[in-house]
Amino acid sequence: MYQDKMVLCASSSYEHKFYLNEDFDSLPDSIKEELKIMCVLYTEDVGGILTLEFDEEGSLMFNVTSDEGDLLFDEIGSVLKIKEIRQNKEELLESLELYYKVFFLGEDVDLEDK
Repeated sequence: MYQDKMVLCASSSYEHKFYLNEDFDSLPDSIKEELKIMCVLYTEDVGGILTLEFDEEGSLMFNVTSDEGDLLFDEIGSVLKIKEIRQNKEELLESLELYYKVFFLGEDVDLEDK
């Protein structure tokens, strides 16, 4: 059904905007709000643009970009912040991957393995 990457959400420190893909409107409001807070805090802290996207296997990837001339973007802080998010939000991120695999990729997931 989905061959390439699919963007879940994105946040930009340059435009001070958050974007949630409308394909994920069926997520609970609390999850959407948690994603917004997580992404906006990231971009306010280290700068640049953070995009959360699912790859073709359904794994959630963190994609970070910054403007070439952005001297305020913190590359080291970016890596550390993503590591912190992955640790602190592990359950949320795993749940989002499961949601994507079931509802978008149509996989039959055995919940007993989880």
